[in-house]
Amino acid sequence: MDLRIDYPLALLLLIPSIAYLIWTWWHHRSQLKKNQLVVFVIRICAVVLLVFAIASPYLLLPVKEEQVVFLIDRSASVEGTEEQTVAFIEESLKAKKDSHLVGIYSFASNLQTESILSDKLEHVPSLSEITGESATNIAQALQLATGIVDREKATRIVLLTDGLETKGDVSEQLTKMTGSNVSIDIVELSKDVEADISIQSFTTPQVAFAGEQQQLVTEIEATTAAQGELYLYENDQLIHQETVQLEEGSNVFTYPHIGNAEGLVKYEALVQTDNDAIIENNKLTSITMVQSSPRLLIVSDNEKGSPISAALGPNAIAHDVIGPSELPSSLSSYLHYNAIIFDNIPGHLVGEEKMGIIEQAVKNFGLGFMMVGGENSFGLGGYFKTPIEELLPVEMEVKGKQQLPSLGLVIVLDRSGSMMGPKIELAKEAAARSVELLRDGDTLGFIAFDDRPWEIIETKPLDNKEEAVNTILSIAPGGGTEIYSSLAMAYENLADLQLQRKHIILLTDGQSYTNSSYEDLIEEGKESNITLSTVAIGSDADAGLLEMLSELGSGRFYNVLDETTIPSILSRETAMISRTYIEDNPFYPIVYNAEGWNHLFEQGVPQMNAYIGTTAKQTAVVVAESEKEDPVLAEWQYGLGKTIAFTSDSTGAWTGDWARWNEWTNFWNTAISRMLPTYNDIAYDIRLDADGVFTITDPSNKAAFLDVAVVNELGEELEVQLEPISASKLRVNVEADPGLVFFRINSGDGSIYQAGLTIPYSAEYELQPPNETLLTQIVDRTGGKIIEEPAEAFREFTVKGAERQSIATWLVLASMLLFFIDITLRRFGWGFFQAVGKPKKSANDGQIIEEETNVAQILKGMKKR
Repeated sequence: MDLRIDYPLALLLLIPSIAYLIWTWWHHRSQLKKNQLVVFVIRICAVVLLVFAIASPYLLLPVKEEQVVFLIDRSASVEGTEEQTVAFIEESLKAKKDSHLVGIYSFASNLQTESILSDKLEHVPSLSEITGESATNIAQALQLATGIVDREKATRIVLLTDGLETKGDVSEQLTKMTGSNVSIDIVELSKDVEADISIQSFTTPQVAFAGEQQQLVTEIEATTAAQGELYLYENDQLIHQETVQLEEGSNVFTYPHIGNAEGLVKYEALVQTDNDAIIENNKLTSITMVQSSPRLLIVSDNEKGSPISAALGPNAIAHDVIGPSELPSSLSSYLHYNAIIFDNIPGHLVGEEKMGIIEQAVKNFGLGFMMVGGENSFGLGGYFKTPIEELLPVEMEVKGKQQLPSLGLVIVLDRSGSMMGPKIELAKEAAARSVELLRDGDTLGFIAFDDRPWEIIETKPLDNKEEAVNTILSIAPGGGTEIYSSLAMAYENLADLQLQRKHIILLTDGQSYTNSSYEDLIEEGKESNITLSTVAIGSDADAGLLEMLSELGSGRFYNVLDETTIPSILSRETAMISRTYIEDNPFYPIVYNAEGWNHLFEQGVPQMNAYIGTTAKQTAVVVAESEKEDPVLAEWQYGLGKTIAFTSDSTGAWTGDWARWNEWTNFWNTAISRMLPTYNDIAYDIRLDADGVFTITDPSNKAAFLDVAVVNELGEELEVQLEPISASKLRVNVEADPGLVFFRINSGDGSIYQAGLTIPYSAEYELQPPNETLLTQIVDRTGGKIIEEPAEAFREFTVKGAERQSIATWLVLASMLLFFIDITLRRFGWGFFQAVGKPKKSANDGQIIEEETNVAQILKGMKKR
């Protein structure tokens, strides 16, 4: 048992307190009686007890229980040591005593519980699946472990690790643990690697000019001599392959390259060998800004090429024309263009994944975007509620139109077991969008089938869209596949309805055999004015049957290999039957006074034949509209990019006299110039430090006012935390996987700066020996030991646990008691305590005494006679 005080400085209060009492006694000592001297001593004792209570004294009582916590490093750098680790702990537990509480936890970038602290643990449980193995955060693991244990008990943390921390700083955590009951023992782990090949660095010029020779330098580290294949890529296209002979140690290879790509160009180096322990360190990327004139991407499904390319004239901007299937799937491939034009492209040939990447390129990197009309564009292209609709200045839905045809739509959806996963989720989302395109009062039916049909929504007028959408989204996958009976139910439900348009959409990923005749079923449906479109999902679907059904049913057939295109397909189908989108009465567009466009119409406005109906968004600038107040040409700012909607076509069939107009070439060049972004002349310096934090240096000293966005290769905008360091420096914290990230910096004046940076593979995948310096520092600062024998984990503790028992309350109570005695003595004197000890006299006692006195007097008088 040990007595300690939390606030020893509080004892200084004794000096003035006792000095005052002694001074008072000295000046009144001649007048003090013995009893008063006792009261004075009591008062001094009360003051002393009260001051000691203020100092917060406590007793340390020994605690017999001791805690042993095993912390297992399961990061990538010690991959393959799990069996060795479990065996070590299992052997250690044989030395456990009844007074020991044992817990097992594992960690990589985060801590996971394998077994909570308990005195019952005898064997190591099966370790759970680890997450975040690409980083080692020893500091966080120790912080959480010390928070789990009882600080009053002696604690030993047995840390099984190689000491290669890649996240956090364990030194800071050790400082916080100084003076605690926690010691740390180390069991050193090391990964046995026979041979490993890794790319240590891959560098390309930060800035280059088109046609300039660039040096692509690859440094490869080899643990042993080996032969391998080195691959170099430019924007995911192979540009060089070479068999390389690797010597033990560092090997440097330089490849001179004259690139044709412009803008932000991604380069990638990849090395492969037969015997390689860690494949994650075999690839690195780099970005080069290739400066050149602006470049345009035109996407067209026209076999003869896009008419826009010819309309631009001989001095046109440099441009590429590709089909929708050739659209890239990575952000970097879009960023070496300055603007994109979709020329009459249906959405299902693009897919929402690529649409999302284009939306990010426009929003955060300032790419221009233009959609041109036609029978496969806007609402008819299935762009309702897609990222492309989000960035355009018009909505796909036509609002405020009257005299639209009455409609009946039945969706027949395969819910068999093979549809489980993304297929059925995207199909349900597609069906929900179709419902939202319908008007209140349109007829809707929904049938889901497996080995038999299930009528999820009865075919009747739609009166509650939200309820219908929620019902569709709640469907779960079921059993087999039987198409005919479900299709027959859809035809039967629509047959007798008095509607102008009746349509069925069938979606399935399987095959179905039946003895019944589809031809007879569909022919009977034609007599009731019912049409049928089919969607084959995946390579296992019976595409031949479904294509035949769509031809018989006078509908359309879609063969879907990319599931993300399903929503666009159903949106397109619903739009084509539910709205009269194409306005084909010749008219003269009404042109408004719009900056940048006015010079084109000084000599008048040509006649136009047709356009697709859309609705202008609230903040869009409508340059030209039809007599029905539908936008024909509209533009707006979307994020950092400028986008344009031209609802007529590019072929001349719809544009009519516009295609023969002497300003036709200027029209397209004006549209392109309106879309092109304005780039910032300020060269921001962006660097990645060792802790994985980016630092931006602004030469204009306005770092605190920068707007920064970071997007990965998949077009996903990453969450960033901005922290100004000084007038010229800004720290950017962003969680990103290894690979490329793209920075967009906006200084607020409308101009933008963009750059691509490489996040290398984690240091976990670098072949390094254990960090023995750090491991030694941990045991030295916490009083632990580097142990080799398992039993040492339960050796005698040098620091014993102690339970803290405060006595301040008891001292306060004792002081209050003495003060009470002091007050009582000064008020009533010592006679009060003497009287308290004597029994009280009652009234009867007084009467008896008085009677006895009277009797005695009488007797005394009789004697005198």
